[in-house]
Amino acid sequence: MVPKAEFGSYYGRPVLNPPVWRSPEIPGYLFLGGLAGASSLLGAGATATGRPGLARVSKLGAFGAGLLSVGALVHDLGRPARFLNMLRVFKVTSPMSVGSWLLAGYVPLAGAAAVSAATGRVPRIGVAATAGSALLGPAVASYTAALVSDTAVPAWHEGHREMPYLFVGSAATAAGGLGLLAAPTGEHRPARRLALVGVATELAALSVMRRRLGMVAEPYSTGTGGRYLRAATALSAAGTAGALLGRRSRLASALSGAALLAASACTRWGIFHGGRASAADPRYTVEPQRRARDRNRGTPEGNDPAAGSG
Repeated sequence: MVPKAEFGSYYGRPVLNPPVWRSPEIPGYLFLGGLAGASSLLGAGATATGRPGLARVSKLGAFGAGLLSVGALVHDLGRPARFLNMLRVFKVTSPMSVGSWLLAGYVPLAGAAAVSAATGRVPRIGVAATAGSALLGPAVASYTAALVSDTAVPAWHEGHREMPYLFVGSAATAAGGLGLLAAPTGEHRPARRLALVGVATELAALSVMRRRLGMVAEPYSTGTGGRYLRAATALSAAGTAGALLGRRSRLASALSGAALLAASACTRWGIFHGGRASAADPRYTVEPQRRARDRNRGTPEGNDPAAGSG
């Protein structure tokens, strides 16, 4: 009998070129963009419900995170001209092109909303900017999921179904955490609710993605990516407990908010490093392709139809 073929690659070399994105720039860009977009939504809601302290914190946080997100992206690109060159065209099929235009429109709106909230001046412009940034906020918080999924990196690409929910949940966790950390205690309710919904969405999406991906999700449980994601789970649990049990305590709310912010950041770093690890190991590229080939041929998984008796 011909023995079953064993997996291998040319001298054990990766099948894919590793991502050129660097840390901390790109995971920071992913985290800060999510924080900015979700904070704009929270700030608009706080304005509409008469919570000026929470509105001010959220709008300032959205503008600051948006600026830092652009700065992280530009630093990874190497020079500002490369970011400006991406604005020369609008390509709807390119997540990076769409994202560049989103940031170019969102950050000035978030800035105008933040300045108006902080100074109390130009209230009409502030209201319009708040509405505009809140309208773009969900797209800013979620487009990075399409950005990482639209690659050949196995753990990113294969997770394209759950990645938007994971990123949006993580963004909501971060925005709620910022509100709990810095807003007045009496105005915490919307931030607390947003954070709890974010944690639940984030953990559920990650769990579903791991089960569906099978062995391709291993880098999210091992190595650097696994360590970050385990830290994210622990910090989410601590932040959730603090948000529920320390509602009347300013210190408990602040510690809870800090834990939730850190949890969201650890999620983005974990996804980033997990994806890099999956690209470095050829097994995560070749074995899923072999299983898909076998399914398309109608053969049992893992059997080579070319194999036969000798």
